[in-house]
Amino acid sequence: MSRRRLQPLRAERGSVALEWAVWIPGVLLVIAVIALAGRVTTTAGAVEQAANDAARAASIARTPSEAVTEAHVTGQMSLTDQGIDCLALGMDVDTSGFHRPAGQHATVAVTITCPIRVMDLPIPGITERVATSTGTSPIDTYRQR
Repeated sequence: MSRRRLQPLRAERGSVALEWAVWIPGVLLVIAVIALAGRVTTTAGAVEQAANDAARAASIARTPSEAVTEAHVTGQMSLTDQGIDCLALGMDVDTSGFHRPAGQHATVAVTITCPIRVMDLPIPGITERVATSTGTSPIDTYRQR
């Protein structure tokens, strides 16, 4: 009777290792996808904040060239402070509002583009992800431009 009970156990020998071999890659893929989602979300929020910070700094400047310089410095500093390292930071500063006469509503817009590092994640077929955000800030209506 004891031999009959042992037969089914011997037939299943090694099946646990096989189950682990099947499940582990799937679990690792799920973890990598969660890491990707976190990385994209965090970077998108940081880029949005940096664009708003850069637009605010540019709107306080007195000249368009000073506005561009302030926007670049402030945007880069904001991303650095938040621990974001873009692969190739792109920043476009629209200073056309500085050419409007005093007394008219004018704004400065800053668009930041930040390619996100994703190639280090073990996800097959993953493509580049880019976080882009535009921040706008008003220029003082009655300030001389």
